[in-house]
Amino acid sequence: MDNKVNLDLMEFVEQQILPRYNAFGKSHGLGHVQRVIHNALELVQTTGADINMVYVAAAYHDLGMEGPRAVHHITSGKILTADARLKRWFSPEQIRIMKEAVEDHRASSSRAPRSIYGKIVAEADRELEPEIVFTRTILYGLENYPEKNDVEQWQRFRDHIQEKYSRNGYIRLWIPNSPNAKRLESIRKIYENESELKKIFDRIYKDIKNKE
Repeated sequence: MDNKVNLDLMEFVEQQILPRYNAFGKSHGLGHVQRVIHNALELVQTTGADINMVYVAAAYHDLGMEGPRAVHHITSGKILTADARLKRWFSPEQIRIMKEAVEDHRASSSRAPRSIYGKIVAEADRELEPEIVFTRTILYGLENYPEKNDVEQWQRFRDHIQEKYSRNGYIRLWIPNSPNAKRLESIRKIYENESELKKIFDRIYKDIKNKE
């Protein structure tokens, strides 16, 4: 099995697809999709999945942020299916599987992704390095709730971490023994120590504010 992405495909994605992420703000922007692609390609080695399909599914996974966030995963799947340029590299069946992978990546989804491709993109999208999780959560709050003051931003941040990442949170990991399991445990330990969580929030929040 080829372990390198087709160069023509990579050139197409880097020139035509990834720049669209510049419109989505820092929390879901170009840096985010580049990290998701990197994480997804890492998981190819342990799953035996087709590297080109993984690459495209990861690259398209958040394009639906051009519309309402609540249905962005569905919109992203429609964008992928509608992109006739992909027929140059993929069969209709492969395009269908990639569309489903994009639809299934959402963290709040209660059911398991339908294929290994959906599991890879969902896992790669988790971005569970604690510093990245905390920074993206703060950025999202500042971008989408600019009317909230510093105390309210902290409360939103803490509530989100609890809802998504705590031991009772909705996040699910689909690939056993992936690096994310260890990272998620780190986040949970920090969350369970509120004074440490507040200290981290204050540091990142101040850094972001100073750069504005």
